[in-house]
Amino acid sequence: MRAQGKRVREIVALTGRSKATVERVLAAAGGLPPRRVGRSARCLSLEEREEISRGLVAGDTFGLIAARLGRAPSTVSREVKANGGRAGYRAWAADRRAGQQAARPKQAKLAANPGLGREVEARLARRWSPQQIARSLRIDYPDQPEMWVSHETIYQSLFVQGRGALRKELAACLRTGRAQRRPRARAQRAGVVRDMVLISDRPAEIEDRAVPGHWEGDLIIGKNGRSAIGTLVERSTRLVMLVHLPNGHTAHQVRVGLANKIQALPAELRRSITWDQGSELAQHTQFSVDTGVAVYFCDPHSPWQRGSNENTNGLLRQYFPKGTDLSVHSADHLGTVARELNGRPRQTLGWMKPSEKFAELLATTA
Repeated sequence: MRAQGKRVREIVALTGRSKATVERVLAAAGGLPPRRVGRSARCLSLEEREEISRGLVAGDTFGLIAARLGRAPSTVSREVKANGGRAGYRAWAADRRAGQQAARPKQAKLAANPGLGREVEARLARRWSPQQIARSLRIDYPDQPEMWVSHETIYQSLFVQGRGALRKELAACLRTGRAQRRPRARAQRAGVVRDMVLISDRPAEIEDRAVPGHWEGDLIIGKNGRSAIGTLVERSTRLVMLVHLPNGHTAHQVRVGLANKIQALPAELRRSITWDQGSELAQHTQFSVDTGVAVYFCDPHSPWQRGSNENTNGLLRQYFPKGTDLSVHSADHLGTVARELNGRPRQTLGWMKPSEKFAELLATTA
Protein backbone atom coordinates (compact mmCIF):
# COMPACT_ATOMS: atom_id res chain seq x y z
CA MET A 1 0.00 0.00 0.00
CA ARG A 2 2.85 2.37 0.73
CA ALA A 3 4.43 1.65 -2.65
CA GLN A 4 1.09 2.41 -4.26
CA GLY A 5 1.16 5.90 -2.81
CA LYS A 6 -0.99 5.56 0.30
CA ARG A 7 -0.17 7.66 3.34
CA VAL A 8 0.56 6.18 6.76
CA ARG A 9 -2.78 7.26 8.19
CA GLU A 10 -4.58 5.59 5.28
CA ILE A 11 -2.68 2.34 5.88
CA VAL A 12 -3.57 2.54 9.59
CA ALA A 13 -7.27 2.85 8.74
CA LEU A 14 -7.21 0.02 6.19
CA THR A 15 -5.24 -2.44 8.29
CA GLY A 16 -6.75 -1.67 11.68
CA ARG A 17 -3.26 -1.51 13.17
CA SER A 18 -1.72 1.26 15.25
CA LYS A 19 0.35 4.01 13.68
CA ALA A 20 3.39 2.84 15.68
CA THR A 21 3.07 -0.68 14.24
CA VAL A 22 2.80 0.57 10.66
CA GLU A 23 5.77 2.92 11.08
CA ARG A 24 7.83 0.13 12.66
CA VAL A 25 7.18 -2.19 9.71
CA LEU A 26 8.01 0.54 7.22
CA ALA A 27 11.23 1.42 9.08
CA ALA A 28 12.31 -2.23 9.06
CA ALA A 29 11.84 -2.21 5.27
CA GLY A 30 14.18 0.75 4.92
CA GLY A 31 11.65 3.54 5.27
CA LEU A 32 9.87 2.80 1.97
CA PRO A 33 8.64 6.13 0.55
CA PRO A 34 5.27 6.49 -1.21
CA ARG A 35 5.24 6.19 -4.96
CA ARG A 36 5.61 9.60 -6.51
CA VAL A 37 2.94 10.75 -8.89
CA GLY A 38 4.60 13.52 -10.81
CA ARG A 39 7.31 15.72 -9.30
CA SER A 40 7.19 17.44 -5.96
CA ALA A 41 6.69 21.20 -6.07
CA ARG A 42 9.83 21.54 -3.97
CA CYS A 43 11.92 20.20 -6.86
CA LEU A 44 12.94 22.29 -9.83
CA SER A 45 10.97 21.55 -12.98
CA LEU A 46 12.40 21.31 -16.50
CA GLU A 47 10.81 24.68 -17.30
CA GLU A 48 12.56 26.28 -14.30
CA ARG A 49 15.85 24.77 -15.37
CA GLU A 50 15.34 26.22 -18.84
CA GLU A 51 14.80 29.63 -17.23
CA ILE A 52 18.03 29.19 -15.23
CA SER A 53 19.89 28.29 -18.43
CA ARG A 54 18.60 31.37 -20.26
CA GLY A 55 19.48 33.59 -17.29
CA LEU A 56 23.04 32.26 -17.23
CA VAL A 57 23.46 32.93 -20.96
CA ALA A 58 22.23 36.51 -20.37
CA GLY A 59 24.75 36.95 -17.55
CA ASP A 60 22.13 37.40 -14.83
CA THR A 61 23.07 36.92 -11.19
CA PHE A 62 21.77 33.99 -9.19
CA GLY A 63 19.67 36.40 -7.14
CA LEU A 64 17.97 37.84 -10.22
CA ILE A 65 17.25 34.39 -11.67
CA ALA A 66 15.90 33.21 -8.31
CA ALA A 67 13.60 36.23 -8.04
CA ARG A 68 12.02 35.43 -11.43
CA LEU A 69 11.48 31.81 -10.35
CA GLY A 70 10.26 32.61 -6.84
CA ARG A 71 13.07 30.46 -5.44
CA ALA A 72 15.87 31.11 -2.96
CA PRO A 73 19.19 32.25 -4.49
CA SER A 74 20.91 29.34 -2.74
CA THR A 75 18.65 26.90 -4.64
CA VAL A 76 19.80 28.31 -7.97
CA SER A 77 23.42 28.46 -6.83
CA ARG A 78 23.44 24.79 -5.75
CA GLU A 79 21.68 23.72 -8.94
CA VAL A 80 24.26 25.42 -11.16
CA LYS A 81 27.27 24.32 -9.12
CA ALA A 82 26.14 20.68 -9.18
CA ASN A 83 25.62 20.66 -12.95
CA GLY A 84 28.72 22.09 -14.58
CA GLY A 85 28.79 25.67 -13.34
CA ARG A 86 27.89 28.76 -15.36
CA ALA A 87 29.84 27.65 -18.43
CA GLY A 88 28.67 24.05 -18.51
CA TYR A 89 25.07 24.17 -17.27
CA ARG A 90 22.50 22.52 -19.56
CA ALA A 91 18.85 22.33 -18.52
CA TRP A 92 18.10 18.92 -20.10
CA ALA A 93 21.21 17.31 -18.58
CA ALA A 94 20.49 18.77 -15.14
CA ASP A 95 16.89 17.53 -15.28
CA ARG A 96 17.96 14.03 -16.33
CA ARG A 97 20.52 13.89 -13.53
CA ALA A 98 17.88 14.97 -10.98
CA GLY A 99 15.57 12.18 -12.15
CA GLN A 100 18.35 9.60 -11.85
CA GLN A 101 19.24 10.73 -8.35
CA ALA A 102 15.60 10.63 -7.24
CA ALA A 103 15.13 7.05 -8.40
CA ARG A 104 14.48 4.57 -5.58
CA PRO A 105 15.45 2.09 -4.28
CA LYS A 106 19.18 2.72 -4.48
CA GLN A 107 21.91 0.24 -3.77
CA ALA A 108 23.76 1.03 -0.55
CA LYS A 109 27.23 2.46 -1.11
CA LEU A 110 28.91 -0.21 1.01
CA ALA A 111 27.16 -2.95 -0.96
CA ALA A 112 28.15 -1.38 -4.27
CA ASN A 113 31.83 -1.17 -3.23
CA PRO A 114 32.90 -4.49 -1.64
CA GLY A 115 36.41 -3.22 -0.94
CA LEU A 116 35.09 -0.29 1.05
CA GLY A 117 32.63 -2.58 2.84
CA ARG A 118 35.43 -4.93 3.94
CA GLU A 119 37.49 -1.99 5.21
CA VAL A 120 34.57 -0.64 7.24
CA GLU A 121 33.82 -4.10 8.67
CA ALA A 122 37.44 -4.57 9.75
CA ARG A 123 37.46 -1.27 11.63
CA LEU A 124 34.08 -1.89 13.21
CA ALA A 125 35.41 -5.23 14.45
CA ARG A 126 38.16 -3.24 16.20
CA ARG A 127 35.38 -1.25 17.91
CA TRP A 128 36.03 2.01 16.08
CA SER A 129 33.02 4.33 15.93
CA PRO A 130 31.47 5.13 12.52
CA GLN A 131 32.76 8.69 12.76
CA GLN A 132 36.30 7.49 13.50
CA ILE A 133 36.08 5.16 10.52
CA ALA A 134 34.78 7.87 8.18
CA ARG A 135 37.54 10.32 9.10
CA SER A 136 40.37 7.77 9.09
CA LEU A 137 39.39 6.50 5.62
CA ARG A 138 39.86 9.99 4.21
CA ILE A 139 43.29 10.15 5.82
CA ASP A 140 44.35 6.65 4.72
CA TYR A 141 43.00 7.02 1.14
CA PRO A 142 43.45 10.74 0.34
CA ASP A 143 43.39 10.22 -3.45
CA GLN A 144 40.64 7.57 -3.61
CA PRO A 145 37.23 9.18 -3.08
CA GLU A 146 35.58 5.84 -3.78
CA MET A 147 37.01 4.69 -0.43
CA TRP A 148 35.33 7.53 1.47
CA VAL A 149 32.03 7.11 3.29
CA SER A 150 30.06 9.19 5.78
CA HIS A 151 29.38 7.96 9.29
CA GLU A 152 25.64 8.24 8.62
CA THR A 153 25.97 5.79 5.72
CA ILE A 154 27.66 3.30 8.05
CA TYR A 155 24.86 3.66 10.60
CA GLN A 156 22.22 3.13 7.90
CA SER A 157 23.97 0.02 6.65
CA LEU A 158 24.02 -1.39 10.16
CA PHE A 159 20.54 -0.56 11.32
CA VAL A 160 18.21 -0.32 8.32
CA GLN A 161 17.40 -3.77 6.98
CA GLY A 162 16.52 -2.44 3.55
CA ARG A 163 20.05 -1.05 3.19
CA GLY A 164 21.92 -3.70 5.11
CA ALA A 165 25.37 -3.87 3.51
CA LEU A 166 27.19 -4.91 6.69
CA ARG A 167 26.83 -7.97 8.86
CA LYS A 168 24.20 -7.52 11.59
CA GLU A 169 26.48 -8.77 14.33
CA LEU A 170 28.77 -5.77 13.75
CA ALA A 171 26.15 -3.53 15.40
CA ALA A 172 27.23 -5.12 18.69
CA CYS A 173 30.67 -3.55 18.15
CA LEU A 174 29.22 -0.06 18.50
CA ARG A 175 29.67 1.70 21.78
CA THR A 176 26.02 1.42 22.80
CA GLY A 177 25.28 -1.88 21.08
CA ARG A 178 21.89 -0.36 20.12
CA ALA A 179 20.31 1.06 16.99
CA GLN A 180 18.81 4.01 18.85
CA ARG A 181 20.25 6.43 21.39
CA ARG A 182 18.38 6.53 24.66
CA PRO A 183 19.12 8.82 27.61
CA ARG A 184 20.33 7.04 30.68
CA ALA A 185 20.45 8.50 34.17
CA ARG A 186 23.63 7.95 36.09
CA ALA A 187 23.28 7.39 39.80
CA GLN A 188 25.65 9.46 41.88
CA ARG A 189 27.54 7.46 44.43
CA ALA A 190 26.96 8.57 47.95
CA GLY A 191 29.83 9.26 50.28
CA VAL A 192 31.41 11.89 52.42
CA VAL A 193 34.97 12.93 51.59
CA ARG A 194 36.75 15.20 54.01
CA ASP A 195 39.15 18.04 53.11
CA MET A 196 38.11 18.16 49.47
CA VAL A 197 39.54 20.76 47.09
CA LEU A 198 36.79 21.49 44.58
CA ILE A 199 37.19 21.84 40.84
CA SER A 200 36.55 25.58 41.07
CA ASP A 201 39.95 25.90 42.76
CA ARG A 202 41.88 24.19 39.96
CA PRO A 203 44.63 26.26 38.32
CA ALA A 204 43.86 27.77 34.92
CA GLU A 205 46.50 25.59 33.23
CA ILE A 206 44.31 22.53 33.90
CA GLU A 207 41.21 24.10 32.40
CA ASP A 208 42.67 24.89 28.97
CA ARG A 209 44.42 21.48 28.58
CA ALA A 210 47.58 23.26 27.46
CA VAL A 211 49.85 21.58 30.04
CA PRO A 212 50.08 17.77 30.02
CA GLY A 213 50.00 15.60 33.11
CA HIS A 214 46.52 16.45 34.39
CA TRP A 215 44.20 13.45 34.62
CA GLU A 216 40.50 12.71 35.13
CA GLY A 217 39.55 9.59 37.05
CA ASP A 218 36.62 7.45 38.14
CA LEU A 219 35.54 3.86 38.75
CA ILE A 220 33.36 1.69 36.57
CA ILE A 221 31.38 -0.62 38.82
CA GLY A 222 30.54 -4.29 38.27
CA LYS A 223 27.61 -6.50 39.22
CA ASN A 224 25.92 -5.61 42.52
CA GLY A 225 28.66 -3.05 43.22
CA ARG A 226 31.10 -5.79 44.28
CA SER A 227 33.85 -5.19 41.72
CA ALA A 228 35.38 -2.22 39.96
CA ILE A 229 38.05 -1.00 37.55
CA GLY A 230 39.77 2.35 37.96
CA THR A 231 39.94 4.59 34.89
CA LEU A 232 42.32 7.48 34.23
CA VAL A 233 42.30 9.78 31.19
CA GLU A 234 44.99 12.37 30.47
CA ARG A 235 43.24 15.63 29.59
CA SER A 236 45.48 16.90 26.78
CA THR A 237 46.13 13.60 24.94
CA ARG A 238 43.07 11.52 26.04
CA LEU A 239 45.41 8.65 26.85
CA VAL A 240 43.66 5.95 28.92
CA MET A 241 45.12 3.97 31.81
CA LEU A 242 43.16 1.27 33.67
CA VAL A 243 43.73 0.45 37.32
CA HIS A 244 43.46 -3.21 38.31
CA LEU A 245 41.42 -3.65 41.52
CA PRO A 246 41.05 -7.44 41.88
CA ASN A 247 40.33 -7.47 45.62
CA GLY A 248 37.77 -4.69 45.90
CA HIS A 249 37.45 -0.93 45.73
CA THR A 250 37.69 0.34 49.28
CA ALA A 251 39.38 3.68 49.85
CA HIS A 252 42.65 1.93 50.76
CA GLN A 253 42.61 -0.37 47.74
CA VAL A 254 41.82 2.47 45.34
CA ARG A 255 44.55 4.69 46.84
CA VAL A 256 47.19 1.97 46.49
CA GLY A 257 46.11 0.99 42.97
CA LEU A 258 46.07 4.59 41.75
CA ALA A 259 49.43 5.37 43.32
CA ASN A 260 51.08 2.35 41.69
CA LYS A 261 49.70 3.28 38.28
CA ILE A 262 50.40 7.01 38.38
CA GLN A 263 53.91 6.68 39.77
CA ALA A 264 54.97 4.67 36.73
CA LEU A 265 54.82 7.94 34.75
CA PRO A 266 57.53 10.61 34.46
CA ALA A 267 57.15 13.35 37.05
CA GLU A 268 56.21 15.90 34.33
CA LEU A 269 53.18 13.80 33.37
CA ARG A 270 51.65 13.36 36.82
CA ARG A 271 50.48 16.72 38.08
CA SER A 272 46.85 16.36 39.16
CA ILE A 273 43.74 14.15 39.14
CA THR A 274 40.12 15.33 39.02
CA TRP A 275 37.69 12.85 40.56
CA ASP A 276 34.03 12.43 41.43
CA GLN A 277 32.84 12.94 45.01
CA GLY A 278 32.94 9.23 45.78
CA SER A 279 33.99 7.66 49.07
CA GLU A 280 36.46 5.41 47.22
CA LEU A 281 38.87 8.37 47.21
CA ALA A 282 38.41 9.25 50.85
CA GLN A 283 42.18 8.75 51.35
CA HIS A 284 43.03 11.39 48.76
CA THR A 285 45.19 13.35 51.20
CA GLN A 286 47.48 10.37 51.79
CA PHE A 287 47.51 9.70 48.05
CA SER A 288 48.80 13.24 47.41
CA VAL A 289 51.47 12.80 50.09
CA ASP A 290 52.61 9.50 48.54
CA THR A 291 52.66 10.65 44.92
CA GLY A 292 52.89 14.45 44.91
CA VAL A 293 49.76 14.52 42.73
CA ALA A 294 47.08 17.08 43.62
CA VAL A 295 43.47 15.84 43.77
CA TYR A 296 40.45 17.97 42.84
CA PHE A 297 36.80 16.96 43.18
CA CYS A 298 33.85 17.72 40.91
CA ASP A 299 30.75 19.44 42.19
CA PRO A 300 27.93 17.08 43.28
CA HIS A 301 25.96 15.51 40.41
CA SER A 302 28.22 17.12 37.79
CA PRO A 303 29.93 14.30 35.85
CA TRP A 304 30.34 16.59 32.81
CA GLN A 305 33.08 18.39 34.72
CA ARG A 306 35.28 15.44 33.88
CA GLY A 307 33.87 14.90 30.42
CA SER A 308 36.86 13.11 28.91
CA ASN A 309 36.65 10.44 31.59
CA GLU A 310 32.87 10.11 31.26
CA ASN A 311 33.20 9.57 27.53
CA THR A 312 35.93 6.98 28.06
CA ASN A 313 33.87 5.11 30.63
CA GLY A 314 31.14 4.82 28.03
CA LEU A 315 33.62 3.35 25.56
CA LEU A 316 34.86 0.90 28.18
CA ARG A 317 31.38 -0.55 28.61
CA GLN A 318 31.91 -2.21 25.22
CA TYR A 319 34.56 -4.33 26.92
CA PHE A 320 33.16 -4.47 30.45
CA PRO A 321 29.32 -4.55 30.20
CA LYS A 322 27.17 -3.40 33.07
CA GLY A 323 25.95 -6.13 35.37
CA THR A 324 29.07 -8.30 34.97
CA ASP A 325 31.79 -9.29 37.42
CA LEU A 326 34.78 -7.06 36.71
CA SER A 327 37.13 -8.90 39.06
CA VAL A 328 37.58 -11.70 36.51
CA HIS A 329 39.64 -9.45 34.24
CA SER A 330 43.39 -9.70 34.68
CA ALA A 331 45.83 -6.80 34.68
CA ASP A 332 47.15 -8.00 31.31
CA HIS A 333 43.66 -7.88 29.83
CA LEU A 334 43.15 -4.35 31.15
CA GLY A 335 46.40 -3.38 29.46
CA THR A 336 45.21 -4.85 26.17
CA VAL A 337 41.94 -2.92 26.35
CA ALA A 338 43.77 0.32 27.16
CA ARG A 339 46.12 -0.16 24.20
CA GLU A 340 43.17 -0.73 21.88
CA LEU A 341 41.44 2.45 23.05
CA ASN A 342 44.67 4.41 22.77
CA GLY A 343 45.04 3.16 19.20
CA ARG A 344 41.77 4.70 18.01
CA PRO A 345 41.94 8.02 16.09
CA ARG A 346 40.23 10.84 17.96
CA GLN A 347 38.48 13.83 16.44
CA THR A 348 39.53 16.13 19.26
CA LEU A 349 43.19 15.32 18.47
CA GLY A 350 42.85 16.09 14.77
CA TRP A 351 42.34 12.34 14.18
CA MET A 352 45.64 11.44 15.77
CA LYS A 353 45.68 8.50 18.16
CA PRO A 354 46.13 9.13 21.91
CA SER A 355 49.16 6.84 21.89
CA GLU A 356 50.77 8.97 19.16
CA LYS A 357 50.03 12.21 21.00
CA PHE A 358 51.33 10.83 24.28
CA ALA A 359 54.50 9.59 22.57
CA GLU A 360 55.12 13.15 21.41
CA LEU A 361 54.88 14.35 25.00
CA LEU A 362 57.25 11.67 26.22
CA ALA A 363 59.75 12.68 23.56
CA THR A 364 59.65 16.32 24.65
CA THR A 365 60.03 15.46 28.34
CA ALA A 366 62.86 12.95 27.82
